[in-house]
Amino acid sequence: MLLLKITVLVLFPQLTSYTTIAKSTISKSTHFLQRFYQPGDFIIAGILPQSILQSKVATFHKQPSHDPANERLVLTQSYQQILALVFAIKEINETPWILPNITLGFDIYNNEFRPQWTYLASMEFLSSQDRFTPNFKCDTKRNTITVIGGPDSKTCLDMVTTLFIYKISLMIYGSSPLINNKETAHFFHPMFPNVKHQDMGILRLLLHFNWVWVGVISLDDDNGERFVQNILPIYAHRGICFDFIERCCIKSTSKDGAEVLLDWFPISKVILTSTSNVVIVYGEMQTMIALRVLIALPQMDDEEMESKVWLMTAQMEFTSLPFQRHWGLGFIHGSLSLAVHRQEMLDFQKFLKIRNHTAEKKDGFVRDFWENAFNCFFSDSNEYGEVCTGKENLEMLPGSVFETSMTGQSYNLYNTVYAVAHAFHNMLSSTSKHQIITDKKKWKLSDIKTWQLHYFLRQVSFNNNAGENVFCDQTGELEAGFDIVNWVTFPNQSFVRIKVGKIDPMAFPENVFTIHGDALVWPQRFNQIQPLSLCNDYCSLGHFKAKKEDQPFCCYDCFPCPAEKISNQEDMTNCFECPENQHPNSFQDSCIPKDIIFLSYEEPLGISLTVFALWLLFITMLVLLIFIKYRNTPIVKANNQNLTYILLISLLLSFLCIFLFIGQPQKVCCFLRQTSFSIIFSVAISCVLAKTITVVLAFLATNPGSKVRKWVGKKLANSIVFSCTFIQITLCTMWLSASPPFPDFDRHSRTKEIVLECNEGSTSMFYCTLGFLGFLAMVSFTIAFLARKLPDSFNEAKFITFSMLVFCSVWLSFVPTYLSTKGKYMVAVEIFSILSSSAGLLSCIFFPKCYIILLRSDLNNREQLIRNKKSRK
Repeated sequence: MLLLKITVLVLFPQLTSYTTIAKSTISKSTHFLQRFYQPGDFIIAGILPQSILQSKVATFHKQPSHDPANERLVLTQSYQQILALVFAIKEINETPWILPNITLGFDIYNNEFRPQWTYLASMEFLSSQDRFTPNFKCDTKRNTITVIGGPDSKTCLDMVTTLFIYKISLMIYGSSPLINNKETAHFFHPMFPNVKHQDMGILRLLLHFNWVWVGVISLDDDNGERFVQNILPIYAHRGICFDFIERCCIKSTSKDGAEVLLDWFPISKVILTSTSNVVIVYGEMQTMIALRVLIALPQMDDEEMESKVWLMTAQMEFTSLPFQRHWGLGFIHGSLSLAVHRQEMLDFQKFLKIRNHTAEKKDGFVRDFWENAFNCFFSDSNEYGEVCTGKENLEMLPGSVFETSMTGQSYNLYNTVYAVAHAFHNMLSSTSKHQIITDKKKWKLSDIKTWQLHYFLRQVSFNNNAGENVFCDQTGELEAGFDIVNWVTFPNQSFVRIKVGKIDPMAFPENVFTIHGDALVWPQRFNQIQPLSLCNDYCSLGHFKAKKEDQPFCCYDCFPCPAEKISNQEDMTNCFECPENQHPNSFQDSCIPKDIIFLSYEEPLGISLTVFALWLLFITMLVLLIFIKYRNTPIVKANNQNLTYILLISLLLSFLCIFLFIGQPQKVCCFLRQTSFSIIFSVAISCVLAKTITVVLAFLATNPGSKVRKWVGKKLANSIVFSCTFIQITLCTMWLSASPPFPDFDRHSRTKEIVLECNEGSTSMFYCTLGFLGFLAMVSFTIAFLARKLPDSFNEAKFITFSMLVFCSVWLSFVPTYLSTKGKYMVAVEIFSILSSSAGLLSCIFFPKCYIILLRSDLNNREQLIRNKKSRK
């Protein structure tokens, strides 16, 4: 404590020696209340603090002297509220349709934020004029019908404690205290808009600008407790996190300047280390004073403080002490605050122009205000300096000293006075008991019961001189909204409050909150770019956020999206998959259309297979022509000449059918290609099987007395080919009837492409046809393998064995390869299997015969065949 006080005395000597800044801040011993009184038939009283009384420390180390015991620190901005009350009374008295034949007066006291002065002023209203005799009145000069209090909640709470006993209504134009006693609350009339609208307005601002990482400073009183305990959890539920939540109290009656800072030194350290760019200040009028002191501390980084967006409540009208007059205002430049909704009052500005320190002799506030506002002294003062002439112009004062434009709280006070006048007028008009005494033209005090006014105050409704409707709801609360104000400061200690939006609880839901972002001015550090207030930077596109352990939910880490997923917005919780016809780009922040692919004639793979098929087709046609040309030779006639032609034609068709697989899949192509391939290959394999069986039976038929001879012939071979082909045709017919193939899109097998393919319809039928082909091939291979060593010059058994070995090897390897590939490569595998297996049959069965026909014609004769038979015997 001692170190803190020494620091303050060294760094801020003006806090303990105000005469070096404004000598007028020291007045004579203030054992009396400052007062501004104007008589009238009925009095509207007010307790409106204009100054802070700072007591000196009584050490009792020496004999008490007659030196002034206290120092009065004048709040020049608060004088406008006093003038607003005076101006409202003046207008009402000049208006013939409000309280005709009745003059309203006022009685205003300055309590200096001291509870004892508040109680004293409250008791003054219950006494006779100029005689302090509480609870006793012997004249009718002081007919107080209501008391207006504010702007801080503590003052109002002290007032209501006394006044409710006498059933005098208390009008609150500023921050309202929390009243738990229902009987007391009945005489309590808040004319400040419902703070719930302000609380939700702050939330809407935070959500609108996406400020989710904020600091909070609130007063250590009932209203601050309500805000922290009841409202901040609502903010947290809507996604707002809090870097810090600090509570502080304002010692407006401090014994010395150091005590003002006691609660704010810890907060200064918290603010300096905070990463939040937005700080909510939930305070009252004196909070602005303490905030300015806090910002001015040497350990505070000016740039850091001026980069904060201070989000202030409507109760925090700009207020400062005399020694703060020349302090910079840069810290509130670009900040936002809520303000009581107001309209421009041009007549009030005209009223201010004619005000001077000689305008009203009974104004007990004007001298202190004038001396502090213009930094001059009156000629009858004991101080030395520039003499006040009375011709000083209020419009020349900077906004930090006095504003000529009516502030929100002054406007609220103005409406409060009118509300009392209209309620009183309605009360008098509603009964015939109150009549004018024609001889004296005075009202009988005994006929007026102040408690009767409460009912009419809760139902008041009127249009003020600014054209705005003012009314209370069914519970007696003022129905009004708030303006959203943007603070813009200037080097000459002036500022303007620019209305950039509003909160109108009476509007349609979509219009309750409006703000004009283009009109906003931000702190200079942000270079007119909307500030961000986040625990950490946004997760960029292509990333998602994951919560950090032991940290608020607004603090998180960012991780790249998993493969095949994207995030196309910042700060996404989860990544998501693209539609089926799209795929993530390389940055995984957007989806792009997939390319549609199929095995085409234009790509290298399609060209290679096409060329290979055409080459094999040409060779097959050449072989067929050779066999037709040499059809009368023994080697062609041997082993069923017709089967040879059928086999060559089926091989020719197998090479042609691969063109059903290449190119864009069409309905007809998909319908025909698998069935065509299956039937053609069934014909080819059945021919091979028939040849093999024919070879075996022909050898067995040469044995003497063999009964097999009757089976040898074309009839058996044709039966084998027909029956095997018929079975395959039956399977294919069932397939096409039940679930035929059709063109389809495969969107899942490849990440960046959509495969246009033929869906086989019934996979089981597809494998049934392949299985039947495999069965025929295995039977042919087995029989040929057993007959491979039969002695015959034209024995095909060994060639069939090799051909079926190639055929079976190809198709056995086809199945796992086909299942392991996707898209167009599946088609390529099947085409390659068709070509290679057909080429195996062609080369193993027919190339040896072509060799003999073309190159060894000496072996292609009947004598060679007979000689071999003899050698065999």
